[in-house]
Amino acid sequence: MKFNELTLKDKFIFEKYLKIKNHKLSSYNFANIFIWKPLYKIFWLMIEKNLCLFFRDKIGCFMYLPPLGKDQSSFLINECFKIMDSFNTNPCLSRIENVEEKDLSFYRALGYTCIYKASEYVCLRQKLVDLKGNQFKSKRASYNYFVKNYFFEYRPLTNKDKESCLRLYKKWMRKRRLTSLDSVYRGMLDDSFLAQKIALGNHDKLGLIARVVKVDGEISAYTLGFPLNPQTFCILFETTDLNIKGIAQFIFREFARELTEYRYINIMDDLGLANLAKVKLSYKPVELIAAYIVERNG
Repeated sequence: MKFNELTLKDKFIFEKYLKIKNHKLSSYNFANIFIWKPLYKIFWLMIEKNLCLFFRDKIGCFMYLPPLGKDQSSFLINECFKIMDSFNTNPCLSRIENVEEKDLSFYRALGYTCIYKASEYVCLRQKLVDLKGNQFKSKRASYNYFVKNYFFEYRPLTNKDKESCLRLYKKWMRKRRLTSLDSVYRGMLDDSFLAQKIALGNHDKLGLIARVVKVDGEISAYTLGFPLNPQTFCILFETTDLNIKGIAQFIFREFARELTEYRYINIMDDLGLANLAKVKLSYKPVELIAAYIVERNG
């Protein structure tokens, strides 16, 4: 078998296989695969006309996505687990992540266990633009406060903005660290910095749409996202200056306002954090898209 280390040149072949079926989870996008290269050795190969993607680090090897292709078989899944087992000293580490709910019956019929991982929040784009009613009263107020009280510029992100955006993220991260002593959460902050560094440095090559907000000439917010399917756009990252009231509501609303060809906005999962879940629920999602992990029984 030929193992191929993931590069930007692979974007074309990945997009071909990612589009074979319609997907609602944000992980089914090349950009949301490639940005994790600083944390994992990522490689792929073809088995039975399926593109099979593997992530490996010091802990072990797993599949970030199920095999991508028209048809899957028992042989294909068994071969994937054999590959993971060849890297893992403990076979319990071998697993397939980000499996969609519609595919669970296939894996269960083969005797695998399916475990709930997380859910992504999907909102109606027009509601995020209109912010009508009492349910969005506080968000309208924050948006209006920002517009009335700050001198700002909203524009596309350029390659020259990368370092300014990363400085903003570090500033944001320092404040978030003060609110939590949880080592897992702090690790997430560090991991996200590495992923955002890749995304910001390659946003045009990865097909990401990105915007920044400058306040008094300084970048104080940025956001990046990508088309997930014909109806859905996904917000991959958003970082704002926590000292500027209303800027988060402003950049989110303005970005949604631009995305007129999409009916839905996927705002990702909550990372298991109660405060983040509260924020995402405040935007009144119309659907939660569940992701599952497939592993062996026992």
